[in-house]
Amino acid sequence: MMLTVLILLGYLLGSISFGVLASRVFRLPDPRMYGSKNPGATNVLRSGKKAAAVFTLLGDAGKGWVAVVLAQHFIPALDGDDTAIAAVALAVFLGHIFPIFLRFKGGKGVATAVGVLLGLNPWMGLLAIAIWILVAAIWRMSSLAALAAAGLAPIYALFFLGFKASALAVLVMSLVIIWRHKSNIASLLAGKETRIGKRSMP
Repeated sequence: MMLTVLILLGYLLGSISFGVLASRVFRLPDPRMYGSKNPGATNVLRSGKKAAAVFTLLGDAGKGWVAVVLAQHFIPALDGDDTAIAAVALAVFLGHIFPIFLRFKGGKGVATAVGVLLGLNPWMGLLAIAIWILVAAIWRMSSLAALAAAGLAPIYALFFLGFKASALAVLVMSLVIIWRHKSNIASLLAGKETRIGKRSMP
């Protein structure tokens, strides 16, 4: 019963959209009304308010990290195992993508997935961040950086976590992130993808 509660709490935590919260705090238009219409840090950055984008990034990543760390702390005491921790990790990630507070229309899950990776293994998360920064610095495209990080994350998971449920959860997150970027993939192939920092206010 308690494991079910932890999974539900993970989903509800994931459903908190820091992009929408940041826009209200900084008195910006709702990020779902401009640019990619995605309530994530990259789209919030298109408002021109870097502080709001940083707030969004840290909040979305932080909720993934908090959910996993709390699961790692409480689940062993409830006789749970890595499978239960993986379930909470997926719950917070899916909560971000399908948030109950936003009628199940959320972000693409990149920042929250990074938070989950940092919680499962800090080195794994740092490697994903390094790949994102490297690709973004060279090509100035957030979507390409996210796809590169998502594509390599399952390899990191196998190396740091082994053949465990948490590694499978990382694979699932990576596949979902790639799926959520299908329109970006089409834009990349057409050479029309928007670059990082380009303003796109309503």
